[in-house]
Amino acid sequence: MMGSWGMGWFGGVFIILFWILVIVALVFFIRWLVRTTGNGQKQGLSRSRALEILKERYARGEINTQEFDEKRRLLES
Repeated sequence: MMGSWGMGWFGGVFIILFWILVIVALVFFIRWLVRTTGNGQKQGLSRSRALEILKERYARGEINTQEFDEKRRLLES
C-alpha cells in the first residue's frame, strides 16, 4: 500500500482555513445585504442629498415656496 499516508496534519489545517473563509464570506454577504436594503446609513445620506438638491432647485427658482415646503415635509417624514 504505497501512498496511503493521507494528508496528515495538513488536512485539519485546510478544513479550518475553509471554515474561516466560509464565515468571512458570510459576514461580507450580510453586510452587503444590509447596506443594499436601505437599513444602513446610506439611506440617511441619500435623504440629506435629496434635501440639498431640493434647496438648490428652490434657490434657482425652479420650484415655488409651496412646492418646496411640500417636498421638504415628505423628505423629512
